[in-house]
Amino acid sequence: VQLQASGGGLVQSGGSLRLVCTASGSISRVNIMGWYREAPGKRRELVADAFSNGRTNYADSVKGRFTISRENDKNTMYLEMNSLKPEDTAVYYCYYSNFQPPGHWGQGTLVTVSS
Repeated sequence: VQLQASGGGLVQSGGSLRLVCTASGSISRVNIMGWYREAPGKRRELVADAFSNGRTNYADSVKGRFTISRENDKNTMYLEMNSLKPEDTAVYYCYYSNFQPPGHWGQGTLVTVSS
């Protein structure tokens, strides 16, 4: 499985960005896709994930501001990020798993939020 992430960039505090991740290869019908982020000097953390059945999960820090969605027929996942804060600055990685190891990571896309 290969993952291609895009949509990062520089935005002012309070602004919005939309990240896109497209998966290709052998995609299982039952799977989970998610967004993680890694800020300088910090560990990679889960931002949000979405099961193929539609169930979603969010980190407390982004609830109410970020929305994860999927188009399963296109093997594509989105992350709508609103009300961005400087602390959201990080490299964002998309992730895919069919619940059998290993999982798969995209190359990362940088989000920078200026104050």
